[in-house]
Amino acid sequence: MTFRPLRSSHRLGENRKNDSIKSPKSLFAKREMSHCGNEPEKASREKLRKLKDLLLKSDNRICADCGAVDPKWASSNIGVFICLKCSGVHRSLGTHISKVMSVTLDEWSDEQIDSMIEVGGNSYANSLYEAFLPPGYSKPNPNSTYEERAEFIRSKYELQEFLKPSLRIVSSKSSHLSSDSGKDKHSSSSIHTSDNAAGMVEFSGILKVKVIKGRNLAIRDMLSSDPYVVLTLGQQRAQTTVIKSNLNPVWNEELKLSVPESYGALKVQVFDHDVISSDDIMGEAEVDLQPMIAGAMAFGDPDLLANMQIGKWLKSTDNALISDSPINIIDGKVKQEVSLKLQRVESGEIDMELQWIPLNQ
Repeated sequence: MTFRPLRSSHRLGENRKNDSIKSPKSLFAKREMSHCGNEPEKASREKLRKLKDLLLKSDNRICADCGAVDPKWASSNIGVFICLKCSGVHRSLGTHISKVMSVTLDEWSDEQIDSMIEVGGNSYANSLYEAFLPPGYSKPNPNSTYEERAEFIRSKYELQEFLKPSLRIVSSKSSHLSSDSGKDKHSSSSIHTSDNAAGMVEFSGILKVKVIKGRNLAIRDMLSSDPYVVLTLGQQRAQTTVIKSNLNPVWNEELKLSVPESYGALKVQVFDHDVISSDDIMGEAEVDLQPMIAGAMAFGDPDLLANMQIGKWLKSTDNALISDSPINIIDGKVKQEVSLKLQRVESGEIDMELQWIPLNQ
């Protein structure tokens, strides 16, 4: 997950007139050429001098994470200078999150140095990554243990717990899901960003999806299948657990996805889990979120409204609906029941319940 922070909003105030952060492409690290088998070109003397000048700035003379003096390491894709002890934690995150380099020992490319300069140093990066530190939160200090550093650094960069709640730094080259099957190697219900985006994304709400059950799913093994469901929205994916040998699985599993201000359809895919080979597709469908979100915004705070229907997604030849999908306010919550006929497969249906939660609720 290649993170690239922007300079703080007050720094760019003359160019920003609202709270939505758009990121210049140059602020986001591209995949290093070394990942493709080619070494990046060495930095010019002029660029190396600029990197040294950046390191000599007062805010960069202490570690961005623990405050230790005279840091000699950097995360070239995040854009911060860090001490030796914190660099060990950064390495443990993996290069998809933090690319650790020695300021004095490693060979830098012009591109890596340009990325560091664009960020502007520790104070600008921290103004974003630590913008919403909880009151009284104690950062690590130079004498903190590895465990204390690891907890903070993971929260700061990997989980992004201290960003503005409606913002996330979307990664590039970060997905842990196989692009062929959507298989998650780590967790059955975690959310991952896909490997083709980079930048800041403004979110407008949370989508809760309860994957209820499947019916008459396709056979992909000898006599049955081991199905699981993958949901994709924008650059995020989430998936259910795998249910062994069942063509009529019941999940009753709730997944959450953040909804960007500019959103598309929710993609639903069912796969057959296979230990040896790539997982087989068992059908897919799309859910149009516009009727639910538009209806919810039109009616306002659902907590103030009685139970009622506020909209409907209609079945047509252009969608996968089995029947019309009503959108209701139930006990102060905007919910929608959806039954889909899986497409591009010989058989299979799936039932879900969607719930919309605006960020201001």
